[in-house]
Amino acid sequence: MRRVTGYRILPAMVLLAGFGSTNTTAQMPSAPAGDHDLRAGMRKLWADHVVWTRVYIISAVGGQPDARAALNRLMKNQEDIGKAIVPYYGAAAGTRLTDLLKQHISIAGEIVTAAKANDNAKLADANRRWHTNADDIATFLSEANPNWTKSALVSMLNEHLALTTKEATARLQQRWDEDVATFDQIFDQAMMMADALSGGILKQHPARR
Repeated sequence: MRRVTGYRILPAMVLLAGFGSTNTTAQMPSAPAGDHDLRAGMRKLWADHVVWTRVYIISAVGGQPDARAALNRLMKNQEDIGKAIVPYYGAAAGTRLTDLLKQHISIAGEIVTAAKANDNAKLADANRRWHTNADDIATFLSEANPNWTKSALVSMLNEHLALTTKEATARLQQRWDEDVATFDQIFDQAMMMADALSGGILKQHPARR
């Protein structure tokens, strides 16, 4: 099989893996939850997120016909994530987060397409818009909950960035063992982020534990 060496993935790929996705069984509760339910729900959201992100990357890189369906699945999940914070921050906040995350996913699709085409100009433009949007998300979350500091959010996103970039690049270059091993790291790091987010909510809303 021909080895693919020409593709480049910019660091912005992390936002594709930045905030989660879910299905109907993985949604956060529609009413404030206790410690266990909140933590378990957040972990399920992030587990679904990294799995569906991987499905999309595999399909898009391989030019498979299900790539669009996988991307649509990720887009739908941004609505679910927005709904997940409504019990704690209200409907307006949920709508705002949904909008921000949908922008991220839309640009993610552009990034994968440009990377496959080796279109560096489009990659650079998407990267610039992606980071602006990422900063908006970090600002939004840190303003909603002081336990989520912007610097901590950026640090987590940067780690996610490095791992997701490594995963996507390994797949593009057909380094399969590294691709699989990196996904294990991505999953573990996603669970850490999920715990940080649920922990912040529990600290801000102790009466709802």
